Amino acid sequence: MDKKDFAEKFFEKYGNRNNNPVLFFSPGRVNLIGEHTDYNGGFVFPCALNYGTYLLIRKTEDNNLNFSTINFSDDFKTPLSDLFINTGKKWINYPLGVINEFLKRGIKLSGLEFLYYGNVPNGAGLSSSASIEMVTAVALNDFFNTGFTTLDLVKMSQKAENEFVGMNCGIMDQFAVGFGKKDHAIFLNCDTLSFENVPLILNDYSLIISNTNKKRGLTDSKYNERRGECDKAVELLQAYKPIRNLSELNTGEIDQLEKYIEDSVVRNRAKHVISENGRVIEAVKVLKENNLIRFGELMNLSHDSLSYDYEVTGIELDTLVYEGRKLPGVIGSRMTGAGFGGCTVSIVRKADSADFMTRLSEIYQQKIGVTPDFYLPEIGNGAEKSDFSL
Repeated sequence: MDKKDFAEKFFEKYGNRNNNPVLFFSPGRVNLIGEHTDYNGGFVFPCALNYGTYLLIRKTEDNNLNFSTINFSDDFKTPLSDLFINTGKKWINYPLGVINEFLKRGIKLSGLEFLYYGNVPNGAGLSSSASIEMVTAVALNDFFNTGFTTLDLVKMSQKAENEFVGMNCGIMDQFAVGFGKKDHAIFLNCDTLSFENVPLILNDYSLIISNTNKKRGLTDSKYNERRGECDKAVELLQAYKPIRNLSELNTGEIDQLEKYIEDSVVRNRAKHVISENGRVIEAVKVLKENNLIRFGELMNLSHDSLSYDYEVTGIELDTLVYEGRKLPGVIGSRMTGAGFGGCTVSIVRKADSADFMTRLSEIYQQKIGVTPDFYLPEIGNGAEKSDFSL
């Protein structure tokens, strides 16, 4: 949808063509390696995409907040309140949670009209929720001159998802959406929030995102269960070392796990987190050395660990990954996001990309009975105000 069509939808919804709305954009993200490490204080390596959430927003003279989206039919209107409460399993919880964070900080808001449009598939693991949160936060920050930094907005958006939506996510998604940089990935330490933008030079290769088209609601998944298992591992390992999180251990200490963690399931969860941190560190190193082949191998090892040790893949993701790896030109493929459905990310030689998508689609349909979707993203910037004129 182009900007003029989007604006026309806004005017059809809200009228008053004499007062133009303002456009903001916030990307989705894909994590190249480093999964389920963020809430364990570990390392991740995501990048922002050119897919994302667009928001047209305009102030009104009344005291109402009006929300609409092109993606769904349910609109929402509410008078401004001291604080809002969760509305159940609805998309509106994401912007309402962010608005609450502004209200908690004493920001006085006025009536507003919102129209959202997203081209990030919902439930695909490309962080459509963080994209909605951050586009709302950036827009409010701009409209009301609140002066919050990007990091402030990232933390407020994460808090909205944790406390208002009820999804106990780490900070990676909002951070990648906020701090993305064109043609770069972000090497982020989720404990200290120190980060480095690393050039992502693929040369003759492309990123291909493959969508299982299996929807998964994170709050209903086993995501929070995995967090609990990691917390249990930390508790048991404190007999070995006074750690705050699993990422304080390095790969050389994996052999200590069996001694201190009797439960094999909890032990495997810890093994994944510790080994995954090691893979991220090596992945950044080899990428800087232009060793894309080794980077792909580390992606493969990451998925294997997520499948066998962390058990968050499933037949759909495993089919796309393991069948995809057999195809010509593929140097790495893994699930991305929380798992239990969603997407994979693969590095594929450009000359083989079309054949990869055609053949993998045929195989997936035959084995799973569902048609997958494919995206060839560009690596874009973080959430920002966009140029807009009629």
